[in-house]
Amino acid sequence: MQINNEELRHLRTVGDIKTFIDCKARGLPPPKPTRHLPIEHIGSVMPIQPPFLFLNEASINHQGAQGKYKISGQEFFFQGHFKDNPVMPASIMIEAIGQLAVLALLEGVIPVEEGKVVDPKTIFFASSEGVRCHRICKPGDVLVISVKPKRAKMPLATFEGSIRVGQEKAVIAEEITLTFGTKDFVAEPVAPAPTAAPAPAPEQAVVSAPAETPKPAQSPLAS
Repeated sequence: MQINNEELRHLRTVGDIKTFIDCKARGLPPPKPTRHLPIEHIGSVMPIQPPFLFLNEASINHQGAQGKYKISGQEFFFQGHFKDNPVMPASIMIEAIGQLAVLALLEGVIPVEEGKVVDPKTIFFASSEGVRCHRICKPGDVLVISVKPKRAKMPLATFEGSIRVGQEKAVIAEEITLTFGTKDFVAEPVAPAPTAAPAPAPEQAVVSAPAETPKPAQSPLAS
């Protein structure tokens, strides 16, 4: 089995390496490596926006997605949930799992018809099953959110999801189901390469004629 260095360049995690070697050994094409998505990318593709976006960062691979959200304590719902005792609502934690599932759907974790992409304007919550809360979450906690696809058949996609804080389970959702539609894929236009500015014409040297030496004036009395 031969492995080129170029094939290893984009592998970031131990899981990526194990999956790559397993595919190589079985003669299968390796899946795409894990992609890490900053908040700028998440905000550019998600239909949900602040102050109702509960993802700070995410990573996507063929097995699913993982995201993180740090509870700042400045979230709007802490104004009333609860008085003098800020606790993140369980419904918002389920929302965070659903948002990561939306991101996974938009990033192609579940394949759709060739030439189509998931339309972000068509994604909506359909149902949840087997939801259990194990831990309250408060300002300062970092939620580690995970989703994995379970099944998909247009127009429904079902994921299993969870939230952990450190090594502790916070929320388990056996099923989160989204409804979605697709649209035609349109490639982004490629910006033309900038054309080189024309080279400036060489300046011609200006040669000044030597000034004539004035002749002395003749006196009218000279003979």
